[in-house]
Amino acid sequence: MHATLLGVLGLALLGALHAQDSIPLQSDFQQDKLVGKWYSIGLASNSDWFKEKKHLMKMCTTVISATADGNLEVTSTYPKYGRRVGWVSQGCYIYTNPRWGSKHDINVVETNYNEYALVATQISKSTGSSTMVLLYS
Repeated sequence: MHATLLGVLGLALLGALHAQDSIPLQSDFQQDKLVGKWYSIGLASNSDWFKEKKHLMKMCTTVISATADGNLEVTSTYPKYGRRVGWVSQGCYIYTNPRWGSKHDINVVETNYNEYALVATQISKSTGSSTMVLLYS
């Protein structure tokens, strides 16, 4: 029931994000509490690529660890595509995909730090932009 409610929240957030220019951040974000292993349990996107390929996709495992400079390193491992590494700084980070040349502005929208994290990504590339929402548990 809790996961279904969060999934509906994620879809509602995706619709709201599509209507505005910026992705909200968790208020009073405490990045040290986000450290650990997370599993993707939900994903929604308005991208044409996602709509065409979603039946082939597998969820990722994400490990968030503290760095010496006070930021967080985010390593997501996808069964088909390998690892993607980015950095979190105060609830948001930017990742550039070298394979596709797309820029990902990623924000932690909401989390209780031990059960779920709702993460929204604004993806920009030469062919257009899209939004993706991930639910971690």
